[in-house]
Amino acid sequence: MAIKRFDVGSWLDSPLSRRRLDLSQFAKERADVAEICARVAADGDAALREYGERFDGWAPRAGETFQVPNGDLVAAANRLASADRAALEFAAQRIRDFHSKQVPAATSGSPGLKLVTRPVRRAGVYAPGGRASYPSTVLMTVIPARVARVPEVVLATPPRPDGSVPAAILAAAHIAGVDAVYRIGGAQAIAALAYGTSSIPRVDVIAGPGNIYVTLAKKEVFGAVGVDGIAGPTEVMVIADAGAPRFRGGGPGGSAGARPAGVGRADHRLGCARGPRRGRAA
Repeated sequence: MAIKRFDVGSWLDSPLSRRRLDLSQFAKERADVAEICARVAADGDAALREYGERFDGWAPRAGETFQVPNGDLVAAANRLASADRAALEFAAQRIRDFHSKQVPAATSGSPGLKLVTRPVRRAGVYAPGGRASYPSTVLMTVIPARVARVPEVVLATPPRPDGSVPAAILAAAHIAGVDAVYRIGGAQAIAALAYGTSSIPRVDVIAGPGNIYVTLAKKEVFGAVGVDGIAGPTEVMVIADAGAPRFRGGGPGGSAGARPAGVGRADHRLGCARGPRRGRAA
């Protein structure tokens, strides 16, 4: 495997530094997302059920709803191994302490000219699913909203084919203080949060990472709702030799929901790093 080396200047001049961030290259995906968002805005829960069956393999049956019963969040937290729960609670407190130092005064400025800061009414957060679950995303999006005194915070996350949600996600939602968890994923989840349906409340701002469809959906609904930003991929390669503990070499990197693009084992004889291919998350 050939390795091409860049310094800062040559990397910024290279088309490789911009290609993955240029959303105009995803014409088909953009058209698909626009259709999904329009359908959800027009047909609400009926569209969510259709897309849930198609993309997640699950939709609520008669008598069921998209919402996870609140008791399930408490039960999931109680079922966690004590070390796992302690880790989530430790991380939650660190995040809470950090963001507490960022809270601005309710009013500031000189007499006659004041800046007034108020929290939004309702925030929606998205936690991706797929091959893995990301409780850290729940903590890093919900807790800042709670610190900012947002009155209501709801979470959307893709369900498994049986309609369940990973226990770590539900436990993190309980620890962070989520008001409601909805079993919806992908672009349809972003549209539901942006426009509201008969069962999903409309929010004022959406935060959280996701795949290209989620990213394009946030771009599509911006204006109808605030978004945290249009994130690009996190390009991280962790290279470790045979003596590195696996749990350290495979640790998370970057912002909420980010994970290494690859985790490789250094092979000095070949002068390269070998590792698994990049996975895909919803």
